[in-house]
Amino acid sequence: MAILSNLLKNGIRLRVSLEQEYSNPLDLQKQQLQKLLLKCERTQIGKRYDFSWILKGFKGSENEFYERFKTQVPIYDYNSIYEEFWHLQLQGKKNITWPGAVNYFALSSGTSGASSKYIPITKSMVKAIRKTGVRQILSLSKYDLPSSLFTKGILMLGGSTDLEFNGTYFAGDLSGITAGRLPIWFQRFYKPGKKISRNRNWGDKLDQIVEKAPDWDIGIIVGVPAWLQLLIEKIIDRYQVKDIHEIWPNLKIFVHGGVSFEPYRKGFEKLLGKPMIYIETYLASEGFLAFQAMPNRKSMRLVLNNGIFHEFVPFTSDNFDEDGNIKKEAKTLKIDEIEEDKDYAVLISTCAGAWRYLIGDVIRFVSKSESEIIITGRTKHFLSLCGEHLSVDNMNKAIELASEELNIRVKEFTVLGVPFESLFAHNWYVGTDDEVDAVKLTESIDRELKKLNDDYAVERNHALKKIEVRPLPSGDFYEWMRQNGKEGGQNKFPRVLKGEKAKSWQEFIRAKYPDL
Repeated sequence: MAILSNLLKNGIRLRVSLEQEYSNPLDLQKQQLQKLLLKCERTQIGKRYDFSWILKGFKGSENEFYERFKTQVPIYDYNSIYEEFWHLQLQGKKNITWPGAVNYFALSSGTSGASSKYIPITKSMVKAIRKTGVRQILSLSKYDLPSSLFTKGILMLGGSTDLEFNGTYFAGDLSGITAGRLPIWFQRFYKPGKKISRNRNWGDKLDQIVEKAPDWDIGIIVGVPAWLQLLIEKIIDRYQVKDIHEIWPNLKIFVHGGVSFEPYRKGFEKLLGKPMIYIETYLASEGFLAFQAMPNRKSMRLVLNNGIFHEFVPFTSDNFDEDGNIKKEAKTLKIDEIEEDKDYAVLISTCAGAWRYLIGDVIRFVSKSESEIIITGRTKHFLSLCGEHLSVDNMNKAIELASEELNIRVKEFTVLGVPFESLFAHNWYVGTDDEVDAVKLTESIDRELKKLNDDYAVERNHALKKIEVRPLPSGDFYEWMRQNGKEGGQNKFPRVLKGEKAKSWQEFIRAKYPDL
């Protein structure tokens, strides 16, 4: 079991994982916030919001530390923290939101903004991500896996490790930043290796991986479902085999994140010759927030003792406007105050210098005692033109059920809310390479959404007058991403398109299909 033995040889123990399993979640989080505040007490943000005064609250009553923290420090989204602080770090200024200078920035458009975001990545954050990654590998001991699996290669399909450098800082995909700094002991397992990983041309990189595929013995694949599915299809086509297991017979585990896997499952499993184990992660550009810690669960465990302090905002109209923007008076909760089966937007304060930062994801706790969550959508990736309150979770499930009913494979989809006559409509674009009747697909999705969402069912009889579903070749989605500089790596196609992205997509579709 080479990977596990290497972890132990390098002094890594199960202590931190066990600490979370047997400790009170609030105690762990309180400790993390205290460490972050102490570290940043003398930074610019620490002086502005008097972190020293907040720290004195840790000696007070049980909740005093948090009352001081949320009273003293405002809630930030990317734009506000960038304009106030992070742009100074891009200029090379030191001690802004984290001690010292920040030399690395993860480029991320998220899935709602139009332009690239520069997310600071500190040495402390790289270490934290690595530690959580190790914890996830160690969690594989809970699965019934052959020991030989831990001697196989791990294919990590991410961004280029050849980062952009402007003389002050390096910038690129988070996956490229972290893959370029893998421990020496891990590099023997890591594929596609240093040379291919440096390639900035996504199409060339995929072709190079396809050519090398028969030379590797891959046991674990890691990446965004859409791009890994595309790669596997290319390998199968190149070598004219029935499934990927003819090339990689020991492939056993797929570690995925970024989007829900369920809409992809049907198409993905047609590429396999053997069953796979699917493990979900919650690794964002801002930090490694959670991972699937137990077999046979679809939930992930929040990481509470590794450089991130979490807060939770009930995802309701009291706290968010109709466009998904957080209100100034929004109510925030710490981890002991949440309830199961309710949706919350996530705020994080991190060892990369994010403070009360709205990451944009919406989660739901399925177990409060074990801090187990599922991701249900994004604050700006929902549709509520007229009170239908349609979440990404609803959309994913409807696509999954419609795919099963009509026996089709859906690789991508997106939804736009548009005016219709004097009321509203939803326009769906569904990427599938299978033959499908658009009317039947529309009826199926609409019917499933009515079952899944009572508000949607009500509004279909009132203001939401039309649902239109247009099947498109899946390649159209990848082509649009390529034209917008969002091909490959950690880039995901937005499930809901609004604003400039919606306009860009509509123009692209009209140019490609003038008769639509």
